[in-house]
Amino acid sequence: MAKDRSKQNEQSEAEKAERRARNAANRARREANAAAKEARKAKKGKPPQKQKPPGKSRKPAETDAIVAPFAEISPQIVPFHSPAGISNKFPINPEHFNILLVVQGGRLECEAALFVESLRQNAPGWQGRLILAEPRPEGAWAGHTIGISAAARTILEGRGAEIIPFTAQHFGASYPYGNKIEALQTLPAGHDFMFFDSDTLITGPIEQMGIDFSRPAASMRREGSWPQPPLYGPDYSDIWKALYERFGLDFESSTDLSQPDEHWERYLYFNAGWFFGSDPAEFGQRFLDWAIAVRDDPGDALASQELDPWLDQIILPLVIHSLGGGRPGPELDGLDGPISCHWRKLPLLYARESDIAVEALERAATAPDIQALLRGWEPALRLIYQGHGRNALRPTIDRKRLPHREQPLRKQIKQAGWWVV
Repeated sequence: MAKDRSKQNEQSEAEKAERRARNAANRARREANAAAKEARKAKKGKPPQKQKPPGKSRKPAETDAIVAPFAEISPQIVPFHSPAGISNKFPINPEHFNILLVVQGGRLECEAALFVESLRQNAPGWQGRLILAEPRPEGAWAGHTIGISAAARTILEGRGAEIIPFTAQHFGASYPYGNKIEALQTLPAGHDFMFFDSDTLITGPIEQMGIDFSRPAASMRREGSWPQPPLYGPDYSDIWKALYERFGLDFESSTDLSQPDEHWERYLYFNAGWFFGSDPAEFGQRFLDWAIAVRDDPGDALASQELDPWLDQIILPLVIHSLGGGRPGPELDGLDGPISCHWRKLPLLYARESDIAVEALERAATAPDIQALLRGWEPALRLIYQGHGRNALRPTIDRKRLPHREQPLRKQIKQAGWWVV
């Protein structure tokens, strides 16, 4: 009985959140229509109509009492709204590369909305296909409620995204990071592509980067998280060499000889937050086959190593090396720089990312329909719309003296009381 009541309470809270989101969206739409009407009257020389005072019977929206007006939080952010009436009319240039994200209900759909809005604002010249792969609640995701909401679907499709469903057969709920591996099947074969994690913002003209898609690469914004060699071996070289040799790859040519032997940066290792290639079919099939092989039979060299959650980042360098790629060159410095920001968690964004990234986030969050969606997500509600990210969290962090590893920064944010995720 207690579990039943808990489920009813959860459902009730979910219904309330959805109702609040609808009310906020409707209110924003009415205000926008009224403003447009007054603007048309002013253009014709007619005096603006006085607004009627709110009736006594009107109840304030539940969000009014807890959310400060966004303009009061960040007055320097000029709201940007995607032009009305152009849903699914973004031009497609087949010479431009395609972008892939994975989207599911909950946090990921909120992150995807911010990504898509930031892309449209800050890279208006990019004209590739924007493909959002949505796992079906079947196969390896059977029994899980993962579908995106109707509100999120409208937001994403209204900004030109193509939401393409796929069935995850091999990873799914047991290893959600595997979504990015199986989602590559939704992309057209033989066409340049770039994958981004949904917790990313586009902050500059990505179409102007000189990317050589025939030489795949991935993000170098990573730590030495894998492997963790045991005291008596095998060591870094033994572990990585075993993987390369298993799949018929040359190990020595993948190493960075400017780094000392047995230092983790000597070995090809990426963050899988972004990666690209010239053929998602070939890239994706190799990624999938090798990930399954290592998951099912790690081999002696990996017997002492944890594969979860690192499996995708273990296999990614092997795939990239096998396709003639490697570490990104200076022409890709804009990624994880002035062109894109992989922010991971909202408190981390406010704590360590650039002013440009914070402004891109908050500008993307001003769109009325995105506000309505994100106010149901606690991190956005507290850190963006209530202003605590900019006004409370960010000033407590010395960004000129950030720790080299992320864990101490997370601890610092938690101690300040702002680890809201």
